[in-house]
Amino acid sequence: MMTENIVPNVYERVSILESQVQVLAQAVKALAEGLEKIPSQDTEMEEQAARGARLAHELLLSQGL
Repeated sequence: MMTENIVPNVYERVSILESQVQVLAQAVKALAEGLEKIPSQDTEMEEQAARGARLAHELLLSQGL
């Protein structure tokens, strides 16, 4: 009986962790793209980095991280 209560909790926790890891990956990608130097762009490096950091922050906040 006790196992029945634990198993759904484990699946729920794993699902939450998967979602959080996915958001963390998106945040890291946003940061990396913000720091990436693209020769064809006229955007200032500082503006691009700030935009990437802001997006990463918003992603993390949206998941309560």
